[in-house]
Amino acid sequence: MIRTADLSGGDAVAVGRLVEDYLRQTESEKVAHGAAPASDALPETYRREVEDPADAYADCGVFVAELDREVVGVVVLRPDADGVEIKRLWASPEVRGRGVGSGLLDAAITAGEGDVRLSVWEWRTDVIRLYESRGFGRVPSWDARPALVCMRFSPREGS
Repeated sequence: MIRTADLSGGDAVAVGRLVEDYLRQTESEKVAHGAAPASDALPETYRREVEDPADAYADCGVFVAELDREVVGVVVLRPDADGVEIKRLWASPEVRGRGVGSGLLDAAITAGEGDVRLSVWEWRTDVIRLYESRGFGRVPSWDARPALVCMRFSPREGS
């Protein structure tokens, strides 16, 4: 089940945990691919997302996925001038292959009006295939960091 997160209640802890898992995995991958120096600590810029997601995501839409009454996935959408940007999308590794990521992505696509955009590290080929299967196309980068692939889905164009 995909639903809007209640960050003023019990979902805040689960969202913080899931986002922390996502960020730690991302930082580990960046080190492995030479995109960041090795470190056991999360960069300071992420601390608020983990410790106080209600505050960090006050201007965002946040959806969670539940399986067996446990929150196992999250997607964070930040509104922008053309629609929304997916800032975080994560399904716990133990539930992958069960449609959690797809369900969260579909919720993101239908959540608002306008385009849905995102950036993803080029080595995440499985995730890029998921995005492409939902109609996302690669677009020129809006992010100066190397190795990021920027993608957009436009409901007006179907991609």
